[in-house]
Amino acid sequence: MALEPKKILVVDDEENLRHMMEIILSREGYQVYVAADGEEALALIQSTNMDLILCDIRMPKMDGMSFLEAVSPRNYHPIVIMMSAYGTIETAVAAMKMGAYDYISKPFQPDEVLLTIKKALDHLSLKDENAQLRRQLNESREETNLMVGDSPPMRSLRILIERIAQYDSTVLITGESGTGKELVAREIHMRSPRRDRPFVPINCAALPEALLESELFGFKKGSFTDARADKKGLLEEAHGGTLFLDEIGDLPLSIQVKLLRFLQDGKIRRIGETSEREVDVRIVAATNQDLNRAVDEKRFRSDLFFRLNVIHIPVPPLRERAEDIPLLVEHFVKRFSERYEKLVARVDSQVIDLFMSYSWRGNIRELENVVERAVLMAENEVLKVFDLPEEMTSLQKRNWGDFFGETTTLREARRRLEKEMIQRVLVKTGGDKRKASESLGITLRSLQYKIKEYQIGK
Repeated sequence: MALEPKKILVVDDEENLRHMMEIILSREGYQVYVAADGEEALALIQSTNMDLILCDIRMPKMDGMSFLEAVSPRNYHPIVIMMSAYGTIETAVAAMKMGAYDYISKPFQPDEVLLTIKKALDHLSLKDENAQLRRQLNESREETNLMVGDSPPMRSLRILIERIAQYDSTVLITGESGTGKELVAREIHMRSPRRDRPFVPINCAALPEALLESELFGFKKGSFTDARADKKGLLEEAHGGTLFLDEIGDLPLSIQVKLLRFLQDGKIRRIGETSEREVDVRIVAATNQDLNRAVDEKRFRSDLFFRLNVIHIPVPPLRERAEDIPLLVEHFVKRFSERYEKLVARVDSQVIDLFMSYSWRGNIRELENVVERAVLMAENEVLKVFDLPEEMTSLQKRNWGDFFGETTTLREARRRLEKEMIQRVLVKTGGDKRKASESLGITLRSLQYKIKEYQIGK
């Protein structure tokens, strides 16, 4: 019994290109469909499940990126290959993040596009067979491996989480942006007796005051113009489980009062109702702000701060746990290799060295984004320095003439070099001054003196 030919849809506003691709692909035995823009293509795939779609980026009515965004949430996921005569790396990365399999720059040779299509279709059946298993494995991995790292700060953090997870006390997690505060909250929930009940996160800075109140506490039908039905708030949705209040420092004062009342008596009142409801929820809050300062500036209620700060968990920035970077990189490479079906198996040692000496102001979130981009751009199984963003590799390429260009004396040049070397070694040793002094070949006392002299870390 002959196999049914693969269905390919060509979406491009150039009639000549559509006609050419229809001839070329039909000769190869494919069943070919064509569309002049994204809207026409969407109408086609409503009635026909395509195996592969070749889509131009610049088109009238609906461009290729908008079409890709519309296709992604569908129940079936055809392979999409984007085409453009105005291609950039940024466009390619954006398209692949949105679900595109590959990217071809115009003009292209017929053999080039046929090879790309064959490679994509060869891999389609394997993707379909393993999709469900991969999702299950990823979910299991996320549940048991939320926090990656074995540095002393991470070991201390895990011990603290293990001690407090079993209790229902409120928790305040603090740390810089991108350090993984929500992962800590999820780890607390997963290790608590509430693990089988909902974990409900909300970003207090992402919603306006009126909407935030209705999201948290719910409302009664008719209580305001758009209240067409009764609605539970997130506090009720999290009943029996954990409510994670991210960016708690941005919570408006009027809602701080209502949250405080709930923390005191465990009851809420939906907007428009007169009766109260009991809700059993553990509150875990997080912020990158100094709440003590916010209290002094009257932006945050002191009584709410004390209620939230029963257990305080500070999350260390990445620079204080630099020895975890190789493990984090390995974790992210594996995750994104599987997600984007790339064959990246290992990371070049030069990449690790560069990562270890980089400042990571955006912490783990920045590292994750850099690794995701690098995996997308990698052309073989080894992730190389040239796969990294230019702003990172430019640091490695800096020459000594540039480094000393602003110095005026030999003494100043020496001081600049000493300061930078000490900073880099401290990052590599995770802030361990004893290890750093050994690496630099000086005594611990000398290192401490130089740290103070150069005001390192201030």
